Amino acid sequence: MAIYSMTGYGKGVAEKDGLKITVELKSVNHRFLDLNIKLPKTFAFAEDALRKILQAKVERGHVDVYVNFEDGRKDKFKVAVDYDLAEQYILIAKELKEKYGVDNNLGTSEIIRIPDVVSQVADENDEDTLLSLIKESAIMAADNLNAMRSVEGTSLVDDLLNKIKGISDVLPQIQALAPIAVEEYRDKLRDRVEDYLKETPIDEVKLINEIAFYSDKVCTDEEITRLYTHIAHFQSIVEAGGAIGKKLDFIVQEMNRETNTIGSKCNNAQITERVVYLKSEIEKIREQVQNLV
Repeated sequence: MAIYSMTGYGKGVAEKDGLKITVELKSVNHRFLDLNIKLPKTFAFAEDALRKILQAKVERGHVDVYVNFEDGRKDKFKVAVDYDLAEQYILIAKELKEKYGVDNNLGTSEIIRIPDVVSQVADENDEDTLLSLIKESAIMAADNLNAMRSVEGTSLVDDLLNKIKGISDVLPQIQALAPIAVEEYRDKLRDRVEDYLKETPIDEVKLINEIAFYSDKVCTDEEITRLYTHIAHFQSIVEAGGAIGKKLDFIVQEMNRETNTIGSKCNNAQITERVVYLKSEIEKIREQVQNLV
């Protein structure tokens, strides 16, 4: 299954008999699918159908939806006559002639020049035709949006897997350094005890117990094992594809938790350096994962 980013742009255009509908989609990150539809007021009848198409086509993300209408018909306007208004002017002209004895020269040409008697009005559009055009352009826009989001999603996943591999490569280094850290602690502890006691013999049993206690305290085998498990789970989810963003986000949180525990247990400079690297890479992964559907 394809993997999609939540960021993208798609455009669809549909035309018929001089009518043209353009739908544009712009999407960014969001926890759920959030559609912000901006329609001309006269297209309110189409909003529900448009919303259903996008809900079926797009998963997650804040999507701004722009619908533009162009009417290129030659006969898109027709002339309308307000006969009631014209009749009022004709009656007034007759009354003025009878009352004042003036000529009644109100003819047809004069009447049609009177404001609002004759006006141009837009021809009513066929809602079925417009709805069909909106659906066609919306489907095209959603497909183009998904195509762009798929390309970006694939690129993101490639980078994520590279970062995961980098993390996986560092874990054996930490495992190899852990015994060295214990040895360093043993040598430092012995030196401090000898310096403090001077001529007094060292109680080897107590020293061994202290070192054993420290070894158990700083042991990171459990955390590293869980990190390997999380990495394997991460990779299997990516291989399955589909809507993986939320799943990966949870795994990354768990990886960060285990890495923090490793960092709190070890005071070895070399291990600390690698823990800092792990935390940096995990943070980058977390930011990228939040852009996946």
